[in-house]
Amino acid sequence: MTGSEVSKSKTIIYINERSIKMKVIACIPARYSSSRFPAKPLADICGKPMIWWVYNQVKRVKRIDEVYVATDDERIFEKCEELDINVVMTGDNHGTSTERVYEVAQKIPSDLYVVINGDEPLIDPNVIDKIIPTENIPADFYVSNIMTEIKSPVQAVDFTNIKVVTDEESNALFFSRSPIPYPKSSVDYKYYKHVGVLIYDINALKFFAETPKGYNEKIEDVNELRFVEHGKKIKMVEADANSLSVDTPKDLEFVIGVIKKKIEEHSPEIPDAYWG
Repeated sequence: MTGSEVSKSKTIIYINERSIKMKVIACIPARYSSSRFPAKPLADICGKPMIWWVYNQVKRVKRIDEVYVATDDERIFEKCEELDINVVMTGDNHGTSTERVYEVAQKIPSDLYVVINGDEPLIDPNVIDKIIPTENIPADFYVSNIMTEIKSPVQAVDFTNIKVVTDEESNALFFSRSPIPYPKSSVDYKYYKHVGVLIYDINALKFFAETPKGYNEKIEDVNELRFVEHGKKIKMVEADANSLSVDTPKDLEFVIGVIKKKIEEHSPEIPDAYWG
C-alpha cells in the first residue's frame, strides 16, 4: 500500500437502534487482462491513466475514509505507486472483483467496503455517496447496490445492462440481462438497471467468496444473483446515474472527448488534483 491516506470524519450509522461510528473504505478493482480492452486501467485520458480518474473521483466522497485500488498486475501496481495512489496487490486467482475485494478486506479492517468499477472515469461522487447507509442496517450481514431508471428502449434490450426488480422494501428480487418485468397486464412500469457501485460488510464479502455459483447465476452471469439465490437480501438504492463506462477503445474515444471539453470549461467535475 502506498500514497497519502484520506482522513475524514467517520460515517455515523445506526445498527439495532444504536448509533456507532463506522469506518468506510472504497475499493476499486483493476485488472490488466481483458478480452475486449487489454490494459484498460492504464489507458491514457488527457495525460492521466483511467485508474487515476476513477480514484480521484472516489476521493471526493466525504463519507469515505480511505480509497484503495486492488490489482493483481505489477504494471498497474507500479503506476499507482508512481501517482501516489493507495494500492493493494492481490492474488491472481480471483474469479470476480468481489472476491478480490474480500482479499483486501482481510488485509484492511473496515466496517463497510464500497466497491466501484474501475472503468468509469467520471463517476459522480454524489452517486457513490448514496450507497453509504444513513439509517438502520443489519448488524450481521449487509450488501447494497445502486440502481437507476432506464429511459431508453435500446438500453432496456441491451444485455450488457443488468436489469433488476425489487420488492416493496427495495430488496432485489431478481437480476437479469433480459428486460424485466414483462408488461403483460400493465404499461405502468419502469425498467431499472444495476449500477456498478456496491457496498458490503465483511460477512457479505466472505459469504460471496465462499459460496458456489447458483443455477441462475451460471445462466445469467450476474454476480449479485449469488446472494439472491441463497436467500440473502440486497438493498437496492435508486439514484440518477448517467454513467460513462469504458468497455471498448471506441468508448474511450468518446470519454476522452467529454473530459477534454470539461477541462476546457474548467468544470467542477474535474478533480482538483488534475490542476496540480
